[in-house]
Amino acid sequence: MHPRHGHLPHVTRRRPGILLLIAFAAVIAVGTGLLMLPVSQAGEGSATLIDALFTAVSATCVTGLTVVDTATYWSPFGQVVIILLVQVGGFGVMTFATVLGVVVLRRLSLRAELAVAAEVKTTTLSDVRKLVVGVISISIVVEVLIAAALAARFAAGYGESLGRSLWLGVFHAIASFNNAGFALFTDNAESFVSDPLICLPLCAAVIIGGLGFPVIMQLARYARTPRLWTMNTRIVIVATLVLLIAGTIYITAIEWNNPDTFGRLSGPSKILAGFFQSVQTRSGGLNSVDIGDMHPATLLGMDALMFIGAGPAGTAGGIKVTTFAVLLFIVFTEIRGEHSVNILGKGLARSVNHQATTVVVLATTVLFTASAFILLVTDIDIGRTVFEAISAFGTVGLSTGITASLPNSAQMALIVLMYVGRLGPMAVATALALRQRHIRYELPKERPIIG
Repeated sequence: MHPRHGHLPHVTRRRPGILLLIAFAAVIAVGTGLLMLPVSQAGEGSATLIDALFTAVSATCVTGLTVVDTATYWSPFGQVVIILLVQVGGFGVMTFATVLGVVVLRRLSLRAELAVAAEVKTTTLSDVRKLVVGVISISIVVEVLIAAALAARFAAGYGESLGRSLWLGVFHAIASFNNAGFALFTDNAESFVSDPLICLPLCAAVIIGGLGFPVIMQLARYARTPRLWTMNTRIVIVATLVLLIAGTIYITAIEWNNPDTFGRLSGPSKILAGFFQSVQTRSGGLNSVDIGDMHPATLLGMDALMFIGAGPAGTAGGIKVTTFAVLLFIVFTEIRGEHSVNILGKGLARSVNHQATTVVVLATTVLFTASAFILLVTDIDIGRTVFEAISAFGTVGLSTGITASLPNSAQMALIVLMYVGRLGPMAVATALALRQRHIRYELPKERPIIG
């Protein structure tokens, strides 16, 4: 069977993975260089290497963690560089490069298709062209609609000029749809905590972007016929609704009387703030209250939400809701003593069990290592350290306010977390594997005692 029409050949899957790592690194290098130019900084001089590198990685990996104030430190040129990096990172570097190749060369090479397939995590090359077109179309439509809604509100409700309103609308529409927590306000979104005409469009963009492009495309085609939805779409929709509702209730309940966060707000504003932060923990990264003032129990719950993340093959990070759901159903199946895992009316392929377990183990290992390192080089408590590490790995961008004060070595650890988190721990590990082993024998089997 010709590979263009069938499943990806096993031998070719890792080369695109390495290409993907290199492509992201190349975009980050270019972004770092541009941000180090004197024209990128609002004041005199130019940004330091670590400030420019951290910002470029955060933008390309659609995270939103910052070591300097985006609104005041960077010039308009620097802010344009940042939002362009966010857009390229949200599209996917190889997807973006493929689009440019099609425009310039009028064709799509097999190598380019393999690279995009590795990036968007599809298993058949026949899906690639459709996915590329879908990614671009969906991104443009959603971002234009959100930008228009935000610009209208900034102009009518806050007295901003037309030009400034359009810029604010476009910047925050791109940032929110791509699940990057960058904002052109020093207090992020805290000034709009009680404004649903700002908060809800931002939330809508984050949720749509977090569903993942395959899910969005399937919903657009089969919105009224759920029986035609794939298992991936069913899991993402159900898990998204459950986690958004549970997160809203959890955060709102704990912070309801906290005088530093929700306590000063009216009842409806508290619910809006709780919903906003629940949405943002899925990978959005904007904050309408000071995260550093939240109760430790709230931060712990947000750790869990950030670690899980949102849908695969989209702009969100984390281990993904599909991975979490698969592990959950595996546990339920084991408890019930059943042999096959069934999820929402469909059977689960056995190979997915191993993939889900691998992702979680690798993610936990990376997070533990990075958190331990940061604890060794700083005197920050473990709660804030772990929150920052998970936020970086989950490409969320929420912060308790410690990122800028971290030493360079700790900031480099967060850079690695953002990079690995955006590409996926299993994708990085697979791409970096020196060789693929084909074992032609099996060892005798035994069962160790579990639990």
